[in-house]
Amino acid sequence: MFKNFKKGGHRKPSKSSDSSADASSKGIGAPGPGPTSKSGVGAPAQNTVEPVVPPPMTHVEPLPLLGKSPSAERQNLFMRKLQICCFQFDFTDTLKSAREKEIKRQTLLELVDFIQSGTGKVAEACLGEMIKMVGVNIFRCLPPASHESSGTEVVDPDEEENYSEPSWQHLQIVYELLLRYVVSSDTDTKVAKRYIDHTFILKLLDLFDTEDFREREYLKMVLHRIYGKFMVHRPLIRKSISNIFYRFIYETERHSGVGELLEILGSIINGFSMPMREEHKLFLMRALIPLHKTKQVGNYHQQLSYCIVQFVDKDYKLADMVIRGLLKYWPLVNCQKEVLFLGELEEVLEETQSAEFQRCMVPLFQKIARCLNSPHFQVAERALFFWNSEHIVSLIAENRQVILPIIFEALEKNIQSHWNTEVHGLTVNVRKMFLEMDAELVDECQKQLAEKQAKAREVAEQREMTWKKLEDAARK
Repeated sequence: MFKNFKKGGHRKPSKSSDSSADASSKGIGAPGPGPTSKSGVGAPAQNTVEPVVPPPMTHVEPLPLLGKSPSAERQNLFMRKLQICCFQFDFTDTLKSAREKEIKRQTLLELVDFIQSGTGKVAEACLGEMIKMVGVNIFRCLPPASHESSGTEVVDPDEEENYSEPSWQHLQIVYELLLRYVVSSDTDTKVAKRYIDHTFILKLLDLFDTEDFREREYLKMVLHRIYGKFMVHRPLIRKSISNIFYRFIYETERHSGVGELLEILGSIINGFSMPMREEHKLFLMRALIPLHKTKQVGNYHQQLSYCIVQFVDKDYKLADMVIRGLLKYWPLVNCQKEVLFLGELEEVLEETQSAEFQRCMVPLFQKIARCLNSPHFQVAERALFFWNSEHIVSLIAENRQVILPIIFEALEKNIQSHWNTEVHGLTVNVRKMFLEMDAELVDECQKQLAEKQAKAREVAEQREMTWKKLEDAARK
């Protein structure tokens, strides 16, 4: 990914020291001095002077390359380059401050190389300034979402143009710098956690609402690496993601980064130890399962389904709670959501054991029976695909005395009157499967259905007779 924005390597610094007044006016003063310590992230060499925060720069000017500077001056030069990277520019006008923008871009690229190469280690005083520089660039007020500025409803992201952050040419390199630092083997987490602290993490999570998918991808990589490396931040990250989901489900129903956050969680859940902590089960029940209720579930359902299945795979006893949760939030009129739910339900049932299956099989197959008779052929077809799974068929066969009477009428109705030939053929195959399992049970269900239909006809006839008597009485 770094190769995408690194073009042409470093430019030779210009000998000219002039700069535009605009860049000066937009410059952000260097942050105050951070703590200095010889036990920083890679303590400086003995012949290196402890770096000192230089006075604020008033304009952007090219500086010597880090690789060509004396080692004794390298950390101080690193601090000055961080100050250049703190300058902010107007990226809505590509011609405005073009020279200063390019100097900053080249400086950022050089800093990434410095961190990535491992040839120079970052002293603690420099680390504090580097994290502040990262914050100056990435922590900002996000622009209003497209539907908020236009007043229209949220639309499918595949049907709208992707938003592009104007300053991405600089932001991408800043994110790369942060990512390279976090993953570096030279990074001392005991020192780094003083600067990559809880406040930094919370601000990072707020940025997941950006509409620029490129930024969300970088945020996902950075946060995932931070979670893996900084154990002290793990409870905060999980709790903060829960809060984002709560606000999305029960208040706004709008957030751009739900899918990326679920991707991070998928990896986190995969690493849960057993027995599973109560905190994680509550997160499943209160946050993940209710995510099925939103209108935008199709945008992130693949990642959500993966997380749900990971939970059941870790602890099969959660299957009953998950299945009942899916039934609770089952869509009533949205056929595309029904197809998604049926696919997820099949994956969950693949991980379900017999005891948990028996607890929820009655409401489950009552729902499946309604899906079998759906006039939308994709819903009916997807429900019939359950019988392609050997594990699900074995669960059904084991409990056929309960399940077949629930769905038998739906199967017969499909065979007699469903308009779609594929659905008709699949239904015939399912009926044959039951016939091979237990022919006597099929005959018994056939008799019960015939009796039910006969009673229904009697009730209908009596109703007709009653209405006829009322009509005759009204005429008199």
